[in-house]
Amino acid sequence: LVRMKFLQLLFRKPRKLEMLFQVPFCQKQFPYMCLATSACLYSKKKKVNSYEQVDQEKYKNLVYSVTSYKTSAQTPETIFEEDNLLYGPPSKHRPPIKAETKTPKNWVPLINPNKRISLLNSDSDVPRKIALQKTKMPSVTRILQQTLSPQQAFYLERWRQKMIQELGKDGFEEYTKNLFLQGELFHTALESIFLSEEMAAKEQREDVAISGYLSSVQHVLEDVSEVQALESAVQHETLQYLGLVDCVAKYRGQLCVIDWKTSEKPKPTLKNTFDNPLQVAAYIGAINHDANYDFQVSCGLIVVAYKNGSPAHPHFMDPDLCSQYWNKWLLRLEEYMDRN
Repeated sequence: LVRMKFLQLLFRKPRKLEMLFQVPFCQKQFPYMCLATSACLYSKKKKVNSYEQVDQEKYKNLVYSVTSYKTSAQTPETIFEEDNLLYGPPSKHRPPIKAETKTPKNWVPLINPNKRISLLNSDSDVPRKIALQKTKMPSVTRILQQTLSPQQAFYLERWRQKMIQELGKDGFEEYTKNLFLQGELFHTALESIFLSEEMAAKEQREDVAISGYLSSVQHVLEDVSEVQALESAVQHETLQYLGLVDCVAKYRGQLCVIDWKTSEKPKPTLKNTFDNPLQVAAYIGAINHDANYDFQVSCGLIVVAYKNGSPAHPHFMDPDLCSQYWNKWLLRLEEYMDRN
């Protein structure tokens, strides 16, 4: 009988709730249970908005990057940063790349143990400038371009497509043509400076297209001495590849392969230079195994010059760092040979 009365109480309508509490039976035997059941059935939960719990300040920059659009030309570095901001690093959802742990099958030392080294003389003749000959050997640039990682290839193609969208196909071709032209003029100007061709160097400093780059590297040039080679061809006689080295000279007393780069965006760390360290290591190995050069090199230097004239970033590569990048270069070379 008690159970039947309790069930009847549960099925009564809300408007009769006040009458329920007047029943003596409920007041005496089940006052607490009746209150608890009614509250459970007839109260409404407050709806929680999950967006109110988001740290708005933390994601302010993300919101700004999504809602704003820049019409100016962008470089791969800024696009890479945007993707990291929006999606996170691509490698986060991919298995880690273990190429660094591999050992080259055909390992050749960076320093040639069989090569005689002559003493460098600061009063030596004009720096070597060997012309690049057409052969079937692949160039360092070609090998690096054809062995880009899928991630590198993705971002380069993404940057190219975005630039074409902004500038048009003809505009993009003109843009890249001007970049190459500025690079050539910059290298020619540096060569004139090293060869002490004062008139040519003065005219080139006045060239608006490269004056900023030359101003950018002035503090680096003060530390460069005893130039041994300029725009000179090198080839690795054992591994069968070739290249054109920008400069071989002493930087702060250390003989280096120097690679001059131009950029419109800051590259304050060696990592920002992408495959340039592998290129320098490849040139060092080629010089050390090329009979045209009676010296060996164990260090490298990448100098990034800026069009706006801000101080260039010199990235020095000591012998240990050069050896690390030499091993990575050998792996890329093997990959190229396997494909071809």
